[in-house]
Amino acid sequence: MKKIIIYTILIPALLFSSACNEEFLERLPLDSPSSETYFANETELEMAVTGVYNRLWYFPVGIAWFLSFDFASDDGWDRNGSDLQALGRGEQNADNGYTNGFWSHFYRGINRVNFITSKGDHLRQEMDPAKYDRLVGEARFLRAYFYAYLTELYGDVPLVTTNLSLEESQTPRSSKEAVIDFVLSELNEIKDQLPMNAAEKGRVTKGVALALISRVALWNERWQESAAAAKELMDANAYQIDPDYEGMFTFAGDNSSEVIMRIQYLRGVATHNMPRNFWSRMALGHSNKKPPQDMVDTYDCIDGLPIDESPLFNPQSPFENRDPRLNYTLVVPGSRLVNWIYETHRDSTMTWEFRGNEKIRVPNIEAAHAYASFTGYLYRKHIDVANYPTDVGSTDQNLTIFRLGEVLLNYAEAKVELNQLDETVYNALNAIRGRESVQMPAIEGGKTQEELRNIVRKERRHELGMEGFRYFDIRRWRVAEDIMPGPYRGRVNRYGGGGWLSEAPMIDEMGTPNYDNISNADEMVVVETRAFNPERDYLWPIPRIELETNTALTQNPNY
Repeated sequence: MKKIIIYTILIPALLFSSACNEEFLERLPLDSPSSETYFANETELEMAVTGVYNRLWYFPVGIAWFLSFDFASDDGWDRNGSDLQALGRGEQNADNGYTNGFWSHFYRGINRVNFITSKGDHLRQEMDPAKYDRLVGEARFLRAYFYAYLTELYGDVPLVTTNLSLEESQTPRSSKEAVIDFVLSELNEIKDQLPMNAAEKGRVTKGVALALISRVALWNERWQESAAAAKELMDANAYQIDPDYEGMFTFAGDNSSEVIMRIQYLRGVATHNMPRNFWSRMALGHSNKKPPQDMVDTYDCIDGLPIDESPLFNPQSPFENRDPRLNYTLVVPGSRLVNWIYETHRDSTMTWEFRGNEKIRVPNIEAAHAYASFTGYLYRKHIDVANYPTDVGSTDQNLTIFRLGEVLLNYAEAKVELNQLDETVYNALNAIRGRESVQMPAIEGGKTQEELRNIVRKERRHELGMEGFRYFDIRRWRVAEDIMPGPYRGRVNRYGGGGWLSEAPMIDEMGTPNYDNISNADEMVVVETRAFNPERDYLWPIPRIELETNTALTQNPNY
């Protein structure tokens, strides 16, 4: 009753006041900024641009947004009963909370940038023009970044670059080509307004803009543009391959010569719980996000041969003589995680714990815990042992979103697709493979275009594993329909068994394992059975709520 009475009294009062004084509803707030007066000075512009950066703090399923995609690929599975699981099973729809969240999150960021570009022009005459161009350039970069992901996920999307009135809100989808034209045009226009390296870590730079151009152009088969942007960045010599692959994804990565940009976190303002999601129960984690046996088996041996061809591969000691990036990226049985030897076989009821210089036997929680890793493996990348024990659930460890290794692979792939198989392609690949902590054999010259194409695709999986690229790679290569369907497998893990495959699986040219030849394949854990409909699943559904509120939108096919 109180609410009804209040509304009954208040509404006539407002109507009466507006009739008596037309300026009543035009009063600006006295204790906070107003959209009508905002950008009165340089400080307010800086605050607004910082607000756009805040859109990078997004954790749709408990981990950083740009990493979460890979748990809908053949490289990952999310144990939580979230809507992300539906993507792997091909069961997503227009009400899926995970896919819907990205639409609203990115468009909120875009709206912030549109406000800046619409309201801030006058400041260029009132502050240092170069600083104004840099700040607005950073914001425009982030808008282009958001649009690049929107088009990869949903295809055609509304291209909105100004503040819209209510009358203009019924906005149709623009073609993906038009959006990508805008993205690349924006990036090329702003890149020279940005320094190659930032005075403050985490800010957008010319190097970041060139890295995104190379990525977006590659994703959209604009090979020449991708190669040109990558080469411009490489020739600038502002970044070098980091000899320490594993350290690049820890706290030490803040000072890595290879890192182009990291998302910045700050205790008390923005933290994340990646260790909780990735680590084992004994390390105070929940083992939520986990890789499959398939990803383990894709890594070559140290002689550069796949495990089904290399004489160095021993099925009973499957992690020996392997590409070092396997152990830098994943936690495998028998390896150390924080203070314990990680072991997941059901017969391993005891394990080793490190206490200073001592090593003692202790009960192994991972062997029988209902919520230990279902696949027997965990992710190591992006987590620093310094997070243990106090920061497992809330760390301010920064996360890498652009680095030189990706740019080199973008360059190599673009050149291969252009059939320009010159020495620079081999140099790019071998710079990555030859880093001090990896030292995989160099790729020798004389390869065909098809051979190099497969080498690049394998290298992307090995070098960029769990960095948020695999999901987009298998979709843009149009191979998801071949790779995704079928069982998502973990290790052999039955009581009384050895815990290993009886022999190496068959590995195809792109590094994808096939287990049809394995005599004990039926002993592998099957986490779930996945599906992929090529007539639908290469795009996400447009959120139902968006279709209902913006009737100019149309749905993607077969949703």
